[in-house]
Amino acid sequence: MNDESVTAQLRDRLEDLAAEIGVARKRLDLGHLAALCFCEVRPWARRAGEGTLADLSWRLSIQPLPLDRTTFLAQIDRLIEELEQACSRAGVESAADTLRQARAE
Repeated sequence: MNDESVTAQLRDRLEDLAAEIGVARKRLDLGHLAALCFCEVRPWARRAGEGTLADLSWRLSIQPLPLDRTTFLAQIDRLIEELEQACSRAGVESAADTLRQARAE
């Protein structure tokens, strides 16, 4: 994906997703993170042509429940990292920064 291929609507939704995921990650709201990653991130990624992000989201949603929260958060953080990169490719650096800060806390 590049700046030219991302519509304003997709870019706006990306900013919203970054904010929602950032808040959920800071609060360690695992249920909300799981729902966002499958119900929101995956459809967005597919529309935006972000195959790696869509695949990460899909794999996260179909796996058996992780044995512990640390493992789950590590998987979520990997997805968030890919979402940060999508934000950068779309030219939405403020959203990428939001996600970076959420992972760091």
